[in-house]
Amino acid sequence: MANPHFLVVGLGNITHPMTRHSIGHYVVDTLASRLGVRLSSERAGYAARADVQIGEESVAINLFKPKTLMNISGKPVAQMLRATAVNVTNLIVVHDSLEHRPCTISPKFGGSANGHNGVRSVIAALGGEMDFPRLRVGIGRDGDPANYVLGPLSPQERQFWGPSGSGSDLVWRELTRIIEKSLKSR
Repeated sequence: MANPHFLVVGLGNITHPMTRHSIGHYVVDTLASRLGVRLSSERAGYAARADVQIGEESVAINLFKPKTLMNISGKPVAQMLRATAVNVTNLIVVHDSLEHRPCTISPKFGGSANGHNGVRSVIAALGGEMDFPRLRVGIGRDGDPANYVLGPLSPQERQFWGPSGSGSDLVWRELTRIIEKSLKSR
């Protein structure tokens, strides 16, 4: 039997690295470092695969950062989902959240986009399918949201979510929990 596959997508704006809006990209970079893989450039984005042991299972984790802007990232995510033969329930989307404090993470299992245009684009590209888990990475809120999300991550946030920061452990713990729950429901 083939190993279960999971696609972990970090949403962001490739043209605005290290900003609050691109924290999903940064988290995927951190995961790649943690898993000892290097993201390679592909047509639709940057991707890598790692085979890991989660509990008793050997699992393939595909990491992906779309090259498109946040608000139109759905199409490359759907393409990567088809290319990796992953069921939509094994898609995990990592994105910024204005509604959560900085340096926090909040898992969400399915449901609407809650006003997040990147998630809305993914849902649309999946034909309205919303039953995929998300990791909402808190960036807080201050002033005009459009300007705020394009502001740089603070040194504290970069450290926290970086490879040696405690945010890396937090993300890994939540991903593992999501994957374990999916494996039990097979």
